[in-house]
Amino acid sequence: MNKLSTIAAMTTFATLPLVACAPSQDAGDGDAAAAETGEGPNPTRNAYFGDLHVHTRYSFDAFIFGTTTDPNDAYEFAKGGTIKHPAGFDMKLDRPLDFQGVTDHGMYLGMLPAMTEEGSPAWDHPIAADMRVAEEADERRGIFVGMRPYLGAGKGEDEHLNMDVVRGAWSRIIEAAEAHNDPGNFTTFIAYEYTSSGYERDNLHRNVVFRGSEAPDAPFSRTDSQNPEDLWATMDEWRDQGIDALAIPHNPNGSGGRMFEMEKFYGDPLDDEYVSVRMRNEPIVEMTQVKGTSDTHPALSPNDEWADFEIMPYKIATTIISQPEGSYVRDALIRGLRLADGGLANPYKFGLIGASDTHVSAGSFQEDNYWSKVGILDAEPHLRGSVPGAGANQSTGDPAQESDSSIRTDDGSGRTFRDTYYYTWGASGLAGVWAEENTRESIFDAMRRKETFATSGPRMKIRFFAGDFEDGDLDDTGFLTRAYAEGVPMGGDLLSADAGSAPTFAVWAMRDSMAAPLDRVQVIKGSSSNGEGVEMVYDVACSDGAEVDPATHRCPGNGATVDLATCDISADSGADELKAVWTDPDFDATKRAFYYVRVLENPTCRWSTWDALREGVEPRQDVSATIQERAWSSPIWYTPE
Repeated sequence: MNKLSTIAAMTTFATLPLVACAPSQDAGDGDAAAAETGEGPNPTRNAYFGDLHVHTRYSFDAFIFGTTTDPNDAYEFAKGGTIKHPAGFDMKLDRPLDFQGVTDHGMYLGMLPAMTEEGSPAWDHPIAADMRVAEEADERRGIFVGMRPYLGAGKGEDEHLNMDVVRGAWSRIIEAAEAHNDPGNFTTFIAYEYTSSGYERDNLHRNVVFRGSEAPDAPFSRTDSQNPEDLWATMDEWRDQGIDALAIPHNPNGSGGRMFEMEKFYGDPLDDEYVSVRMRNEPIVEMTQVKGTSDTHPALSPNDEWADFEIMPYKIATTIISQPEGSYVRDALIRGLRLADGGLANPYKFGLIGASDTHVSAGSFQEDNYWSKVGILDAEPHLRGSVPGAGANQSTGDPAQESDSSIRTDDGSGRTFRDTYYYTWGASGLAGVWAEENTRESIFDAMRRKETFATSGPRMKIRFFAGDFEDGDLDDTGFLTRAYAEGVPMGGDLLSADAGSAPTFAVWAMRDSMAAPLDRVQVIKGSSSNGEGVEMVYDVACSDGAEVDPATHRCPGNGATVDLATCDISADSGADELKAVWTDPDFDATKRAFYYVRVLENPTCRWSTWDALREGVEPRQDVSATIQERAWSSPIWYTPE
């Protein structure tokens, strides 16, 4: 390895065949196949797909939304079983997941179900009587609003919060995770959501995931502190007790610029201790989920033609516009470089995953089988604003006759739609990891080292290495062994050993066999120059034998089409896999940089178009009718000597 030296620790393995990554194999089943043949863990690692953001009846909001299923149901669903939606219909995956963590809200954990159990300490809570009789969606919305004063209370300020109830629910969550954990076949994680909103409803939520069977007696929640820095300090204390965990920020897009700030929670300047604590506890970030994608924003990346993807522009549970700066991953990665240029350690060197944030115990990952997020509040197309009217195929046109007097007419067609932000949500997403085997320890360690990737729903797979590679290396059956022994995988660091050498990357993307073909593979680069961030998007592999234009760094369009009358897609374009060895043509050895991969599928119908097709109406004109599903690798960082 004569061009680049690696900061990240590398391990040399015995040569193995490349079949573990071949596109004909479902990498999620690789470890199970190895177990059947008596083989041990795969040193060149398998791809596993899962969801680390799932809410059940123990979350206060999910229960208000009508969810009655519990963590056991959530795990049965993830393993391929059928469970009921609050509206009564069946929910089932097209294939099982490899791993899952139930992440009910730590605050008020289990309190809402307890309000319906006579004799419970929560029976006489001020909102309990209303909770027991509310049936309609609008009644439950009122209860949700009525909960806010209690959720905003600090530690010891809410006499109605009973910690015995919380600890009881937490113990049942742990029991379910232990009961369903099946090493080698299906992995569960003990987990919960820390729900901090900062100031003015800024979303600062984190999912806390534990490595093993040990967990604290109760979650650290917003009633303990709204400051994420206090969560990290508590996690360090747990670690000292032998309880390892990591926190995953979610929906930075709705944080109002506060998820990736240039100062601490209370405005103090950042320092290296802050960076050390944050990176120790938050090695990965949620890139995409039902409430939008946090890659980048058109206002931040005007030269990225694909930046306007599943943008939910609001702060969580509001219609307040969220500030893009400090709220999106790419911007945060660039901020980290700028801070490092100023002499501080980089607090934003994180890997990427996806998740669902379902509140019905079941993630909705398919555009053509979408049940959204908030139970009876958005169970039908008209409730989530994808079709007009009060539930029939067209609006009555009379607000007094609508199911909700709040309507909207701004799609340009003159039709009335329910006034809700739910139509900005998406059928997303999934966490992908490269791990030696399907176990808690192996998957957790993959997240710790940031060898992770995110998808918007389909199970695309990405391999991404930096090293001393040449054209044709990806066709070598020993490539993965060499890549791990001599190169740097996603999530790792590069250090220049030769100021005149540009980094070379091996990029390999594999299609989900049950989804659309691949359109192209791109490398996203961010760098810093004189305190300013610079970003570039390079197409590096094109479908259908096309070549990248060296002047524009773009593939030509492959002609893929979608018939909006049927949602059929063209069958004669796209690729099953795309791979390339790529060298940065604009490399400057004196400047810090990061690189990550983005894979694009051919276009397909968005869930809102599927809703409209089934209702026999035209899709909304102010929402994209089609979507290019995608996946993102974790970055690799370059640091000058």
